[in-house]
Amino acid sequence: GVSLLEVLIAVVVLAVGLLGIARLQTQTLKLNHSAAQRSQAVMLAYYIMDAMRVNRTAAAAGAYNTGSPSNPTCSAPTASGRLASHDLADWFDRLKENLGNADTTCAMINCDTNNPPRCTVRILWDDSRAGGATNQSIELTSQL
Repeated sequence: GVSLLEVLIAVVVLAVGLLGIARLQTQTLKLNHSAAQRSQAVMLAYYIMDAMRVNRTAAAAGAYNTGSPSNPTCSAPTASGRLASHDLADWFDRLKENLGNADTTCAMINCDTNNPPRCTVRILWDDSRAGGATNQSIELTSQL
């Protein structure tokens, strides 16, 4: 009877340890997804910044400006005949594809009229799946 009790205690200790490992694995998956989204947001910010550098005249004229810090744009603009509108439409499609096609995936671009122009790109998305703050944002400011 004593050895049976020892086996039962060992199984309980093992079960508790395995439950802890399972919890750790789920938390790791959530945080890994969150880190991947942050990496995607950084790459997408650099992507649109590079597109504005290629089309510098239009960026300096405000063709890429969308939204404001207090009211970012959350829907993809319609592509017209201009390169800037095609860049923005493609960029918003990529934002929705990589950061979640939700109303909370938004962006703001603001280029000033200085010479050389200075542009700010801010991307916002919902990161509640990772268990952290619901609203995540990344901001990149660069001179064109």
